[in-house]
Amino acid sequence: MAKIAMIGAGSLVFGKTLMADFLATPALAGSEYRLMALTRTRLDKMAAFVQRMIKDNRVDAKVIATTDRRQALKGADYVVVMIQAGGVEEFRQDYEIPLKYGVDQCIGDTMGPGGVFRALRHIPALLEVARDMQDLCPNAILFNYANPMAMCCWALGRVPGLQFVGLCHGVQTTMDLISSYVGVPKDKIDYLAAGINHMAWFLKLEHKGRDLYPTLKKNFEKPGYYVNEKVRGEVLRHFGYFMTESTGHLSEYLPYFRKNRKALDLYCDEPDFGGESGAYYKYCAMLAEKFAKTDPLSIESTKLGPRSAEYCSHIIEAKETGDVFRLNGNIRNDGFITNLPAGCCVEVPIYVDRTGLHPTFVGNLPLQCAALNMTNVLNQGLTVEASLSGDPELVMQAVALDPLTASVLTLKETRDMVAEMLEAEKRWLPQFAGKKLRPVPTIRIPKNVRRQEVPLDPALAIANRFMKLAKA
Repeated sequence: MAKIAMIGAGSLVFGKTLMADFLATPALAGSEYRLMALTRTRLDKMAAFVQRMIKDNRVDAKVIATTDRRQALKGADYVVVMIQAGGVEEFRQDYEIPLKYGVDQCIGDTMGPGGVFRALRHIPALLEVARDMQDLCPNAILFNYANPMAMCCWALGRVPGLQFVGLCHGVQTTMDLISSYVGVPKDKIDYLAAGINHMAWFLKLEHKGRDLYPTLKKNFEKPGYYVNEKVRGEVLRHFGYFMTESTGHLSEYLPYFRKNRKALDLYCDEPDFGGESGAYYKYCAMLAEKFAKTDPLSIESTKLGPRSAEYCSHIIEAKETGDVFRLNGNIRNDGFITNLPAGCCVEVPIYVDRTGLHPTFVGNLPLQCAALNMTNVLNQGLTVEASLSGDPELVMQAVALDPLTASVLTLKETRDMVAEMLEAEKRWLPQFAGKKLRPVPTIRIPKNVRRQEVPLDPALAIANRFMKLAKA
């Protein structure tokens, strides 16, 4: 009889999906679900839908709906977090303000200005949950679904004694794509995936000991295959390994694909999550508008089918029964990937049984894979420090190190954009209350300005002397 707290249970996508998974898991019969959200609007709709699922499928389960987080957490065995601090309105500003400056994001929840500011809103909220857990349910496991996954889990990794794992569906859904590209059933492929969230690498792909990479690479040279995943295809072709996120996501994490109109037209011309500008924000805004006018759950089927691709119900099942389950999860890097920084968030294989979560040692990633990961990890680390310290200068520096932003904006433009975002979203950024980003004015250089005479580096002075002699 597990006690499962669902924090942010008004989530139309994750709330419904995970509850359906839990109720379809026989090992969780008799469990108690504490649905918690800040307001009753969505919470009551979700609670009513869950009650209908329980009744229609004759499931043994209990549901409590509350706006009191501490009530939901008290004595919980598992805590599932799926919050979106600031909702769609702040997401709009994450997308529209950078776009005004020329930073075009497709998803905007993991990297880029949107990812940084989402982290700044989510990290304080997640740490509040973690502190309450230390008081009310110190032995519970926290399952984080809030993006940006790596930044959020990096911050959670700073909480002493907290058991947590960040869950994503990138690995298992990418395996569906790989299976179709190599012509081998998904469950017959042996693989090893590791790296960072949304940029984990398939280090091994095998079928009965046969390397499947030659087939995958050969098919990505064919236009009919390549066109489906241009960005991931390009990274595979130039860096040698396939990774776990779609074109829309990955196009934001590297500087090559969204920096100008030419790049966008070449790699990101597919609609929706194939690279379209603002695709995820527009999708979320559509759902929010629909949820405000009607109750989509009122017409959703309550029939419980096979469980979804999400790991959460399988992890809890393994913990409750002792049956081993394998997943890829996001955890603190305590030596699991040796050429990524200690303490950062990494995504590695994890085994679960009755005794808990058991991450596996991966070792070194291929050098080029670690290097690409590091372009994101450095941004993630600065963002976490910015949130924990409340230093707006670190926010600007984190955004300036973002690969997409750096490919588009000057430092002055980046500073101006960050200042505008800090002001626009200040309601949700309490750690920066009363603090302003330092203004750095543009220095105007008159045409007749006289250079100041300064001592030259000796080596440079010698080089200049030789240059003058050569010209003479």
